[in-house]
Amino acid sequence: MTPTEAAAIRPRVEGDREREILEAALEVLADVGYDRLTMDAVAARARASKATLYRRWSTKVSLVIDALLLQKGPAVVPDTGSLRGDLIEAFCGMGGLDSEAVATLSSVLTAIDRDEEFAREFRERVIGPKAAISQAIYERAVARGEVRADLDVSLFGPALAGILLHRAYLMGEEPTAERIARVIDQIILPAAQAPTAKETHV
Repeated sequence: MTPTEAAAIRPRVEGDREREILEAALEVLADVGYDRLTMDAVAARARASKATLYRRWSTKVSLVIDALLLQKGPAVVPDTGSLRGDLIEAFCGMGGLDSEAVATLSSVLTAIDRDEEFAREFRERVIGPKAAISQAIYERAVARGEVRADLDVSLFGPALAGILLHRAYLMGEEPTAERIARVIDQIILPAAQAPTAKETHV
């Protein structure tokens, strides 16, 4: 039996073991950042062989992206019946924007700038689903007549995250649920709502 044939019949890394390795990758990422993260370091943290990692992830990029997706949870479009409720659910619920998510993003910002492959995968697989959720939230609000019909959805979609990350990185303000709600109530909704919705909003 050749090495290739032997590798082909080894069991796939999945289930609880896969989660353990991805959680180890997140820990190493938080400790040393993307540039210094290695497959060896993740294998050691997960108490696995490097060969085990390579049976599931052929590159560091694929491993880290899968770890980031594990942290964020499944991409689900909330449906609370209101723009405010949907934004609260999206940004304060599982996979939302919290101190852990901000810390993780800090550790990959350099990689986004320096590693073209990582930047492409990160934007497509991590940012892409979140952007699609925001797009769907605003499109549904437009359909309900809750916001202006001429609202530039592509502009508003990332606006809340942009404001919160600005305050987190430049002003040192943690994106707490209370702060997220204040930004929604005082900035996002007044700017987005149709006149009739503004008048009736409590």
